Amino acid sequence: MAAPVYIALILAGIIILLFGGDLLVRGGAALARQWRLPPLLVGLTIIAFGTSAPELVVSIQSTLSGAPGLALGNIVGSNTANFLLILGLPAVFGAIATTTPGVRRNAIFALGAAVILIAVSWDHVITALESYILFGLIIGYIALLAYLARGKTDDPSITELTDLEHMDGLPKTMPTILGALLIGLVGLPIGAQMIVAGGTAAAADLGVDDALIGLTAVAFGTSLPELATVVMASVRRQAELAIGNVLGSNIFNVFAVGGATGIAAALTGNTLPVPEDFFRLDFWVMLGASVVIAGIILLKQPISRLLGVALFAGYIGYIYVLARGVLS
Repeated sequence: MAAPVYIALILAGIIILLFGGDLLVRGGAALARQWRLPPLLVGLTIIAFGTSAPELVVSIQSTLSGAPGLALGNIVGSNTANFLLILGLPAVFGAIATTTPGVRRNAIFALGAAVILIAVSWDHVITALESYILFGLIIGYIALLAYLARGKTDDPSITELTDLEHMDGLPKTMPTILGALLIGLVGLPIGAQMIVAGGTAAAADLGVDDALIGLTAVAFGTSLPELATVVMASVRRQAELAIGNVLGSNIFNVFAVGGATGIAAALTGNTLPVPEDFFRLDFWVMLGASVVIAGIILLKQPISRLLGVALFAGYIGYIYVLARGVLS
C-alpha cells in the first residue's frame, strides 16, 4: 500500500469515526429523552461512554486485528496529547483557571489512572484479571459520579453529562433518531477498521512498531473532539469548564478503553502485550504530564500562558523524538 493511500485511509477513518461517535451519542441521548429515562442514567452511560467511543472502538478493533500495540498506543498517546496539546495550546492564548468545582477530584483520579496503567503494564502484559479490574474501576468511578449527582452539585462535569434539556443538535423525530443511531453504529466499526488497516500498513511501510502510529496519528485524531471543545470554550472565555472534559477523557481512556481492550484480548485467548519502548519514553511522558497538571490544579494555580507554551513545546518535542526515531 502506497504512503498516500494509507495516510488517506487513516484520515478518512478518523473523520468517519468522529462523525459516527457524535451521531451515536446524540441519537442515544435523544432516544433516552423520548423514552423519558432519567437524565442521570443517560448521562453516566450513553453520553459518558459514547464520548469515548472513538478510542474504545479503535483500540478493540486493533486488538482483534492483531495490532495490540496500536491499541495501547492510542490510549497512552491520547492521554499525553490531552494534557500537553489540548490544554497547552489554548493556554498560550489565555490563562485557564483550575478552580472549577470537581476538577481537583478528577485531577487526582486522572493521575491515579496513569499510575495504575503503568503498574498493570509493568510485566509487559495486561492480563485478563487486570483488564477486568480496570473496567471495574470505571464502573466505580461512574457510581461515584452518580452518588455525587444525587445531591446538589455545582460540578460542571456532572452537569454537562446530565443536562439533556440543553444538549444542542439532538434529532427530534423517531426516524431521525434511529437514522443517527444506525449511522453511528455502522460508522464506528468502519472508521475503526480503516484506521487500523491504514495504521498497520503505515507501520509496515516505515518499518516501525504499530504502537508508534497509535501514539501519534491515531491518538491525535481521536483527541480532536477534546481539542475542539477546549478551543471553543477558550473562545467563549469558559476554558476552565473544559478541563473537566479533558480529565474525564483521560480517566475513561485508561479504565474503560484499557479495560475493554484487555477484555477483548482475553476473549480471544490472549493477553494484551505492552511494547518495551513504552517504558523508555511514552509512559513517563504521560505520567510527567499527569503530575504537572495535577500539581497545578491541586495548588489552585491557573494554567498560565507560560505554562501553556511549555506544555505545547513539550508535546512538539515528544513528537519530534518519536519522529527522529523513525527516521534514524
